[in-house]
Amino acid sequence: MTTRKILITGGSGFIGGNFVQYMVKKYPDYHIYNLDLLTYAGDITKHREIESHKNYHFIQADITNRSVIMNLFEKEKFKYVVHFAAESHVDRSILDPEIFVRTNILGTQVLLDAAKHMEVDKFIHVSTDEVYGELDFDPSTFFTEETPLKANSPYSASKASSDLLVRAYHETFQLPVNITRCSNNYGPFHFPEKLIPLTILRALNNETIPVYGDGKNVRDWLHVHDHCTALDLVLHKGVNGEIYNVGGNNEKTNLEVVTTILHALGKSEDLITFVPDRLGHDKRYAICSNKLKKLGWTPQYSFETGISMTVEWFVQNKWWWRQLLSDGYLKYIENQYSKNDGD
Repeated sequence: MTTRKILITGGSGFIGGNFVQYMVKKYPDYHIYNLDLLTYAGDITKHREIESHKNYHFIQADITNRSVIMNLFEKEKFKYVVHFAAESHVDRSILDPEIFVRTNILGTQVLLDAAKHMEVDKFIHVSTDEVYGELDFDPSTFFTEETPLKANSPYSASKASSDLLVRAYHETFQLPVNITRCSNNYGPFHFPEKLIPLTILRALNNETIPVYGDGKNVRDWLHVHDHCTALDLVLHKGVNGEIYNVGGNNEKTNLEVVTTILHALGKSEDLITFVPDRLGHDKRYAICSNKLKKLGWTPQYSFETGISMTVEWFVQNKWWWRQLLSDGYLKYIENQYSKNDGD
């Protein structure tokens, strides 16, 4: 029997890292390869519990390095590719769009060429609901897989571009692909440049918590474990060429998210400080996941349950975020990108 090898790019990031752990533990007969460049948001220590597993392998490499990627695919002959690796912070894309174009578009194209060359059985491109643009505050409106792409930030524009490349490789070269577009994730090992982990850590340290504008921008929150189960399903049962939206059905304003965390930690709302709104700040995201649910997926976590577990995880796993503090990550983020909305 041929060994089933799965390449997961960006497997030391937040969502990719959770997916690596999920797959290593669920499928001991698969060989899981975590490819990550380990940039500022890549953290390999999160995988210390699985490092000794025989089915886990780590490769440090840049997805834009064509010769390295092509040689790797020829050597390992991966069966599946699940592509997370991307620059993903909206504020950083406003300050430095070029790195987003390089990583998110060129990097995806290099991987697609390698996958085509080696005739992989499945290429899953993990994208975002932000490629659809924004919705108004009408609670009856949702993004579907048929919603036209209307990216409003350099980040979402780079992801929309990579989505179109993936689709083109399916239509032109018959590469077996799926594109998934998820809502905002949260959960364990969430890098603290994003709203939820930054709020938790600043609250634990009794520091002020910046909130954009009036805090009324709405996001649909998806627990990262629910995202992992969705990707598992798409990997094994997704219809080639199809797009699947992955939403948590947990719409909350940014202010509601922050106050929920403060209440969970017994902290005062006086820690909240409102800051000038971000450029091009989308009003609302909300996803319809009916297509994926017809495939057999159902999210398990309500926001109330998931956020309570996430807060508790950060309280119980101080070793992880204290390491980030010691490495200067939080100070770097505070200086550069502290005004955030969770995207």
